[in-house]
Amino acid sequence: MIDLAVYNKDGEEIDSLKVDESAFGGSVRYPLLKQAIVMYHANKRVGTAATKGRSMVAGSTRKLFRQKGTGSARIGNIRTGKRVGGGVTFAKGLRDFSKRMPKKQRRLARDSAVLAKLLSNNVVVVDELSFEKPKTKDFASILGNLKILSKGSCLVTISSIDDNLYKSARNIPRVAVMPVAELNAGDICGHSKLLFTKEAFLSLLNKDKTNENQ
Repeated sequence: MIDLAVYNKDGEEIDSLKVDESAFGGSVRYPLLKQAIVMYHANKRVGTAATKGRSMVAGSTRKLFRQKGTGSARIGNIRTGKRVGGGVTFAKGLRDFSKRMPKKQRRLARDSAVLAKLLSNNVVVVDELSFEKPKTKDFASILGNLKILSKGSCLVTISSIDDNLYKSARNIPRVAVMPVAELNAGDICGHSKLLFTKEAFLSLLNKDKTNENQ
């Protein structure tokens, strides 16, 4: 069992949660986690780089001079890749780099990523995060009270979309806000710290139990 402290906005411990490792798969599946991270990185690639091959550049197809007897190297038409202004040899074209993983594997990779953060003491739980209006200064002070962002980055996970919280955090470097339903292994491993609201963390645990019963 992992004892996880719950803090308030002032950084004071007010509660604790006992987390069973089996709720997140029991152990970290490193090969599956790597596969998921490679997939998320690949899916961010645009693949729009393109260059012109010899069939796409302007110029005649006439052979410039005869093959033999000139004393010069043999050469084809003016559009060949051997000449300045010709097409690129092995030209790049539009390409789809995207990869896919089954939903169950993506969920297991997410659980492994969360468990890895738990085992390395990089998960912080706060009782609640709510703002009457967007205020970056207030949110930054909360992160300071929780001793987050002294080094590295932080992924803030909430139970549902909150515009005031999102606007309060968007101007703070290396901080991202995400609903728990969109949590994935790529974003978890891309940040050094995980900040959960208590409601979001409990919903993640209950969701995993629901999936096991189905």
